Amino acid sequence: MTAEDLAELVEPLIAGIVEDPLWSAFLARLRVRLRADYVSIVFRPLPDGAPQNRLIHLYAGQAWPPEVTRAFREGLRGNDPMPYHDLVAGRVYALPELLRFGDPEHDRYRLQFLAPGGMRVMRMMRVEEPGGVSAWLTASRAQDDFDGADAALIAAIAPFWRAALHTYVALERERMTGSVAKEAIRRMNFGWLTLDGEGKVLDADAHGAATLAASTMLVTGRSGRLTARTPEVAKEIAGAVKALTRDPHARPRAIVLNRDPWFDMLLVGSSIRTGTTRPAPALVAYVHADDWSSADRCEQLGELFDLIPSEARLALALSRGMSIAQAAGELGLTVESARTYSKRIYAKTGARGQADLVRFIHRSVLAIA
Repeated sequence: MTAEDLAELVEPLIAGIVEDPLWSAFLARLRVRLRADYVSIVFRPLPDGAPQNRLIHLYAGQAWPPEVTRAFREGLRGNDPMPYHDLVAGRVYALPELLRFGDPEHDRYRLQFLAPGGMRVMRMMRVEEPGGVSAWLTASRAQDDFDGADAALIAAIAPFWRAALHTYVALERERMTGSVAKEAIRRMNFGWLTLDGEGKVLDADAHGAATLAASTMLVTGRSGRLTARTPEVAKEIAGAVKALTRDPHARPRAIVLNRDPWFDMLLVGSSIRTGTTRPAPALVAYVHADDWSSADRCEQLGELFDLIPSEARLALALSRGMSIAQAAGELGLTVESARTYSKRIYAKTGARGQADLVRFIHRSVLAIA
C-alpha cells in the first residue's frame, strides 16, 4: 500500500467508526480506487445480542435492482451457497473460488442473483476482529476482471480494517452496556438539583427538572428557592438547607414529600468546586418519585417475598422508615399485631431486623420495577 493509498483509504476507515452511515466515505473512495461498480461491508456487530443487532449491510455504488432484491429475499437468501465463514481471514477470493461453476445450485445463485445485480466479477475478503466478529468486504464489477494490484490493495487494507472493526465492536458493546445502565437508572426515578446556600435552584439533570416541573408538592418560590406547598414540609426543607449550609459535612437530610405515590428527597452538602461557567453549589438535592402506588408496591412485595397482603403493607411501611408503632397506626393494626406480622416478614425475607428489611427491599429488583 502506497503512501497515497494510506492517506486516501486508511483515514476514512478509522473515521468511519463514528460516521453515519458507517464507513460511507471509505466505501466511496475504495470503489473509485478499485474502479468497481459496487463495494460493500457486511457484518453483525454483536453475534449473541438482541434482535436489533441485525445484519449490517453497508455499500457504495449501484444498488441492486428491486426485482433482484425481491428474488433474494423471497428465495435465494435461504439458499446462499457462498462459503462465507470458511474463508481464510485476510485472503482475497475471486468469484470462481467462492462458487462452483457447473454446480446447478451455485449456477442458479450466480445467474439469478449475482449477474442481474451487476456482480459478474468479484473479489471478497473476510476479516475477523479479536472478539470473534467477522466482516466481509466485497468489490464487484459488471465487466472486466480485477487485476493483481486490485487484489493486493484489498489485502493491504485487512489489518487496518480489522483494527477499525475491533474498535467499532468494542464501542457497540459499551453502548449496549451504557444503554442498559441508563435505563436502570431511569427506572429508579432518581434525579438531582443543585442549590446555593440560600436554597435557590442552580441546575438540574433532565429527570430532576422534569420531576420538579411535574410535582404537585415540590416547587420553587418567586426567589428561586426550593420549597414545598405544605408549610410543614417547606419548613423542614428550609431547616435542612440552613443546617447543611452551616456545616456541609453534617449528615444528609431525608425528607418525605408524599407517601402515595412515594416521593422523597435527600439533601446533602456539596463538594463540587467552583466551575468556569456557573457558581459552585452548596447543596445537592436528590429527588426520587415512585411511579407505582402503594397498592402496586404491596403486590410486588408479595410476589417477591411470598408475603400475604397484610404483611406486604407492613413491610412497605417499615421500608419507608416508619417505626412499628407508626406503621400500626397507619395501617389500623394494634402494635402487638404489627410485631407479630413483622416477625413473619423477617422470617420470609431473611432479614434480622428493620434495617436489614429496608436494605433487602431497596436493593431488590423493585428499585427498578
